[in-house]
Amino acid sequence: MARRVEDARILMYSHDTFGLGHLRRCRTIAHALVEDYRGLNVLIISGATIAGAFDYRARVDFVKIPSVIKLHNGEYTSMASHIDLHETLKMRESSIRHTAETFQPDIFIVDKEPMGLKGEVEDTLAYLKAQGTTLVLGLREIMDAPHLLDAEWKRNGIMQKIDQYYDSVWVYGPPEFYDPLIGLDVPKSVRRKMDFVGFLQRSVSKGNTSINARKDDYILITTGGGGDGSDLVHDVMNAYEHDATLEQKALVVLGPYMPAAERSKLVRKGEKIPYIEVIEFDNHMEELIVGATGVVAMGGYNTYCEILSFDKPALIVPRIKPREEQLLRAQRASALGLVDMLLPDQSADPTVMAEALKRLPQRLPPSKSGSDMQLEGLDHISQTVGHWLDNRGSRLAVVGAE
Repeated sequence: MARRVEDARILMYSHDTFGLGHLRRCRTIAHALVEDYRGLNVLIISGATIAGAFDYRARVDFVKIPSVIKLHNGEYTSMASHIDLHETLKMRESSIRHTAETFQPDIFIVDKEPMGLKGEVEDTLAYLKAQGTTLVLGLREIMDAPHLLDAEWKRNGIMQKIDQYYDSVWVYGPPEFYDPLIGLDVPKSVRRKMDFVGFLQRSVSKGNTSINARKDDYILITTGGGGDGSDLVHDVMNAYEHDATLEQKALVVLGPYMPAAERSKLVRKGEKIPYIEVIEFDNHMEELIVGATGVVAMGGYNTYCEILSFDKPALIVPRIKPREEQLLRAQRASALGLVDMLLPDQSADPTVMAEALKRLPQRLPPSKSGSDMQLEGLDHISQTVGHWLDNRGSRLAVVGAE
């Protein structure tokens, strides 16, 4: 049953400087909410260069702000080389503020960066707080190694600002899996605002069949956005070249952000290996994961949620710098028996990788690990949002599902 809300509006912000994780998480939440509430409109502010490559449900739309890219050293630069970073940030900041003023949301959800990229959302948070908008910070279940996150937040006084502006802090995972603020000095007032909603379960969209969907027995190799995924793909291909007995079919998805030179090198390398098919990007990755007998990935948040949601045997080779988020997630999931893990230097050994790839299709799926995976994040968020909309005088009535 969908519920009817009278002109309720949710604004979401996703800074998107590297990869697809933030936008995909926002889009997942937005789609779940409009399915549950008729009359609700969701607008996503995104800096992702390919925000328009995804399809959006009715009543979900996005506003594209100028893109900024994150370099491997953690610094930022403008996507447009002729515009300096300071000017780009000024454009982004005024676009975010103007969108908020025009859209007048009931709820504003900020993904991961509490004050936005380089503080670009703080002005909008102050404006919306004065308007009575409910302000929500959404955090991945793992942000980074505590010492790195602590240093970054202390430099910018982030903890005090979270306390000052936000009404609620959603953690997109269960408390038993990880605490994103572990090792930080968290005031009681911030702790009280934290709501561990659980992992965000995924589903396959109806009617949008991927052009790359297959019926045969394959393992899927995915590096998410692909910006730093070429090492993993090379490691897999080297394992196939090294071990002639490795005959498992593999579908490799390079990702839209893989640098062009790396991409063409891997396409050429893959053409010489009969068991491997290489594609660049698919905006229906869920379908490819559903069809696979196992998944090899770097262990970003969205891919991990898909592995759990579709209950797939998985081998994770995490990124270990500049952030340690993927490493911490892979170590925790591996300790719980949910996935297998190789560190990058192990993955680079073709003998080790070949053996891991051979074991993968026989591995037990996550549901057989004995760990409770708690995939109720979207349901929990939907109930919370419904409660908030109820309490702000929106007329809610139960109506038949659309």
